[in-house]
Amino acid sequence: MVPLPPQNQPTRFSGLANFLQKTVTILGLLFVFLMGIQCLGDGFKLLGQDLLNAFFATTENPFIALMVGILATTLVQSSSVTTAMIVGLVAASENPLPIANAIPMVMGANIGTTVTNTLVALAHVARKDEFFRAFSVATCHDFFNFFAVAILLPLELATGYLRLTAGVLVSSLGGIGGIQYQSPLKNALKMGIDPIKQLVRGLLQGQGSQAVLLILVSGVMIVCALFLLVRVMRSATESRVEVFITRSLSRSVLLSMLVGVIVTVMVQSSSITTALLVPLAGAGLLTLESAFPVTLGANLGTTVTALLATLAVSGPNAEAGVEIALVHVLFNLSGIVLIYPLKPIRRLPLMAARKLAGVAVRSRKWALIYVLGLFYGLPAAFVILHRLFE
Repeated sequence: MVPLPPQNQPTRFSGLANFLQKTVTILGLLFVFLMGIQCLGDGFKLLGQDLLNAFFATTENPFIALMVGILATTLVQSSSVTTAMIVGLVAASENPLPIANAIPMVMGANIGTTVTNTLVALAHVARKDEFFRAFSVATCHDFFNFFAVAILLPLELATGYLRLTAGVLVSSLGGIGGIQYQSPLKNALKMGIDPIKQLVRGLLQGQGSQAVLLILVSGVMIVCALFLLVRVMRSATESRVEVFITRSLSRSVLLSMLVGVIVTVMVQSSSITTALLVPLAGAGLLTLESAFPVTLGANLGTTVTALLATLAVSGPNAEAGVEIALVHVLFNLSGIVLIYPLKPIRRLPLMAARKLAGVAVRSRKWALIYVLGLFYGLPAAFVILHRLFE
């Protein structure tokens, strides 16, 4: 009688094949999701560029400047775009934006960039446990930036700490050239998005109509990709993927922050990095405590590319452009140093995120009110009222 082959060999092979299949599927869905995020930002840029330029003119009041930074970033779905525009305005040869006006705008951009991952969390609204985990991880980024602004904006207005420190650093960095970095992922996304844009331009003529259609298409891409992504990740909660992610991000806080920095520099968007954490948390692969340091690293990572690029600016106000970019770095570093090391303070954003998630789970409408009201309605109302009564 011919002996049968060991039974564990086919099991190992099928397990490896299943793991590879899930990995490829997740990567493909993530790519579609990122395409949707990129299209969404491009659509809002088409829709809101003139509006942003008008809002940037209303910045003498620091609170209104903060609101402008929030609203501008929520419209274009990218703090990198907003801060790049701010750097350009500060470094302009004629009628430059004063740095004092720009600093609250940069802080507002940090708050506005968190709207993407909060919107992503709404994809889990149908399942209470998943929604609680996803919404907690999404909003811990919000609350950290709220607390950072609440501490550092009054401190900056009273002492000029960020501007003075950035000025000292600019003096010591004189003569350093800029570095241009092209993200391979962004190039791949561009290749995938360009045909969609061409199709939209072929169907509609007006820029406003094209923007609306692009936003709708991107919304469908994001929702479909997230729906499928959540299903695949849910099936992987007891696989090697869970073990790898949990061990990697729970091993060291500094390692988790470094992961956030590196991934954000590679994709050139903190919104993408933090938004990717949300479905992982929803699927149970990532805890709130493990995700929190990654979001802080993403905050730092989003400043790196813009900082290196601004070191290459020229003209009479070139140093001012570098200075405001350094303010962005110092703001994020200072927020981490002031909030994260002390456990009672570090727990505040996490407690607030869990509390809000609990409210949102009990009544889903509060999640929508939170997103639309805080990131869009409130900033827009303040800016419009200020301009009306100015």
